[in-house]
Amino acid sequence: MDKRLLTIQDISCVGQCSLTVALPIISACGIETAILPSSVLSNHTAKGFSGWTFHDLTQEMPKILERWLHEKIDFDAFYTGYVSKEQIPFILDIMNRAARPNALRIVDPAMADNGVLYAGFAADFPSEMEKLCKGADFILPNLTEAAFLLGEPYAGTEYNRAYIERTAKNLYKLGAKNVILTGVSLETGKLGIATYNGATFDYYFTERLNASMHGTGDIYSSAFAGAILREKSVLEAAAIAADFVVESMKITLKDESHWYGAKFEKALPYLVQRLN
Repeated sequence: MDKRLLTIQDISCVGQCSLTVALPIISACGIETAILPSSVLSNHTAKGFSGWTFHDLTQEMPKILERWLHEKIDFDAFYTGYVSKEQIPFILDIMNRAARPNALRIVDPAMADNGVLYAGFAADFPSEMEKLCKGADFILPNLTEAAFLLGEPYAGTEYNRAYIERTAKNLYKLGAKNVILTGVSLETGKLGIATYNGATFDYYFTERLNASMHGTGDIYSSAFAGAILREKSVLEAAAIAADFVVESMKITLKDESHWYGAKFEKALPYLVQRLN
């Protein structure tokens, strides 16, 4: 039986992020990808757009689950992104009741960056996100999200390897089986990830580009999820995802008019080649 993954996050109709990133990337990895939108937005909420529409879909989640159970629809993996506090109990219920044996849980605790929570998240949101991280097979926080999950001050750029490894160990204690810390830099001109499985640390670094693009975290997590479902090791999946993000960004930098996201679509052949 082919593997089927369910990804739960918002749809920003325009803006190359969330579900409009996850669905094509994981599908390109050869994995059947089902979606459960947490909300629908006209476009993403980052700098550049003057506003947006928003429609919450929380109340649809239990109805959809009951329909799936009636139809005997289940999943080999779950991958969550941007969701609300109110949705986390419903998501946990879906993961518990619509899972095939040994189904994987991949959690991107998408809630913060650059030292601050995203707009719309209250101060108690990280403690709710912690419930989703507990029992996950993989969590993929950036350093800001890691600090919020642990209730610690954001370290900014002033940290060392000891800080990274202490942070990863403390995240592991929350109940995740594998921690993938993203946005890690221990050397000028390099950016990458640190992984921890409760016993060993691994690192992978890529070229650090002098650019910032909305949606690259979603691109990373989606490529990681697809690679894991293709039975790559954690370090292989983390490295493939990191290189895919860099490739997507390099393509985007050639087009100065493309300010609202990263041209990951043009880099999909690179991702498929790496997986094969």
